[in-house]
Amino acid sequence: MWALKDVPWGEIRDGTLKPVVVLETADGAPLVRQGPYQGPYAQYDQFPPHLIDAVLSIEDRRFMDHFGVDPRGIARALLRNFEAGSVVEGGSTITQQLIKLQYLDADRTIKRKIQEVVIAVWLEWKLGKQEILTRYLNSVYLGAGATGMPAAARIYFNKDIEALNLPESAMLAGLLRAPSQWNPIDNFEGARQRTAVVLDAMVANGKITAGEAEEAKASFAKPHPTTPTPRSGSWFADWISPQASEIAGASPGSTTVRTTLVPRLQQIAEEVVRKALDGEGKSVGASQAALVVMRPDGAVVAMVGGRDYKASQFNRAVTAMRQPGSAFKLFVYYAALKAGFTLSDRILDAPIDIDGWSPENSGGGYHGWVTLAEAFARSLNAASVALAEEVGLDKVIAAARELGIKTPLANTPSLTLGTSEVNLLDLTSAYASVHLGKAPVEPWGIMDLQAAGQAKTFRVGSQVKPSVDLSPYQSDLIGLLQLVVERGTGRGADPGTFAAGKTGTSQNNRDAWFVGFTEPLVAGVWVGNDDGTPMNGVTGGALPAHIWRDFMREAMAEPAPNPPQSTEAAIDNPGATQVCNIAACSRTYRSFRPADCTYQPYAGGRRLCEK
Repeated sequence: MWALKDVPWGEIRDGTLKPVVVLETADGAPLVRQGPYQGPYAQYDQFPPHLIDAVLSIEDRRFMDHFGVDPRGIARALLRNFEAGSVVEGGSTITQQLIKLQYLDADRTIKRKIQEVVIAVWLEWKLGKQEILTRYLNSVYLGAGATGMPAAARIYFNKDIEALNLPESAMLAGLLRAPSQWNPIDNFEGARQRTAVVLDAMVANGKITAGEAEEAKASFAKPHPTTPTPRSGSWFADWISPQASEIAGASPGSTTVRTTLVPRLQQIAEEVVRKALDGEGKSVGASQAALVVMRPDGAVVAMVGGRDYKASQFNRAVTAMRQPGSAFKLFVYYAALKAGFTLSDRILDAPIDIDGWSPENSGGGYHGWVTLAEAFARSLNAASVALAEEVGLDKVIAAARELGIKTPLANTPSLTLGTSEVNLLDLTSAYASVHLGKAPVEPWGIMDLQAAGQAKTFRVGSQVKPSVDLSPYQSDLIGLLQLVVERGTGRGADPGTFAAGKTGTSQNNRDAWFVGFTEPLVAGVWVGNDDGTPMNGVTGGALPAHIWRDFMREAMAEPAPNPPQSTEAAIDNPGATQVCNIAACSRTYRSFRPADCTYQPYAGGRRLCEK
């Protein structure tokens, strides 16, 4: 009773326990996540008989005879494992495997094992053999991103499930035990040997003759691999999917999650990055780039994590940690303004030595006494290091933290020149704080959600409210960033309208950046090589600035769609959709349910969380 009291019997019976999260773009169009691929759900009569025979012969030959648990199979597995001195065979039935796949967590506890055995017997009674086998064949992982036999048939052979022949069916059945190890795309010989094992098992099980097995071995199934065409916004979908799944919680059925992605802006972003790398990028040795675009309140509307998603799913906009170079100077000058400096104050741009470290200006040469505005616009290293020393590096670090930089920052003089690594998403969010006038701006990508069977749509929006008022310094900071584009190192980013931003270049031209904003959009660009190979003289004012400029020009050529409504606006408008702060509610109430934004109090019915 202790083990079974919280088993969701109804959801298991109906096959709806695993939540399905449906992602949509800001305009309600489907947003498909790449990576794991699941084909259309196949019915029992769509699976070829020889595929079913192959699966049962190698995985559970007594499937049609046992009651969900197979004592003989368990005893046989124990004996073989004892003889081998290690675990070489499992005693789980297909019914038990389905339960592990879809309904229970992977914890190896007594409670979970009791649940597995009882649910297996109950499922056999409730569903019957055909339905259990159908669910299993549709949900098992088979390598190369394929979930379910229909997906594997498409991935490996570019066929519908009904069209599989005997050798192909045997090969797919062989993948069940170790899909990564015997994946025929990566291990052709291993897959061939495993297929032979399956065919021999089919002979032993009386499903095919020895002659048919030999003929199938002679005509081993050669894969004709195919993969789903990558869809626009794949890096964004990969970034937001874990958050969407967490927000959806364990709601049965499907939850529709509308994201902030704007398809038109995403397509422009991908095209601009591709053209830049294929053109200017080739001549200067730049193989990768990343681009993040957001509204001033942090709503991410486009994300490009690299040159080609199909070739590499690594998200350089979110995961890659690189040195920002002079793009970090924003925090130095913000700290200086907070310390009482003005833009007309002067700082000495001259050779400086700090414990044997002597930073030089790009291109050499020094300019003597310069205003803070000039030092920032021309990105003078020596003057900026001198300013940071006068303000105090601890104050610079505190300024970066205030604007939302979370990564470790080394308290060393070279920090001023951006030697501590950051990611593009966080750096772009920090610049968004300047545009918004409040900090920190937390990047977010989910507008609202609606659970199946629920009439209400709950707005999600940003889950972190900016707490620092930047208004005393905002106009000066924007003025500095405008100077960079108007007559400083960022002239190559000028889109012909209001623009403000900062260039950044790391040592030996390994990383080049431009981060800034126009009136409606904030965007950050990084260019470099994954292995850190230096580029040929690329600075932030060149290729990154050109990508930024080209994106902004195209993005603003047409009127932008209405921006996602902010959380604050939704609260202020009584006619707006109910706002649900999922992060705050889930921290406060253990019984919180995102589907309808309710929690269970100690007495009475469920209540709406009003945090």
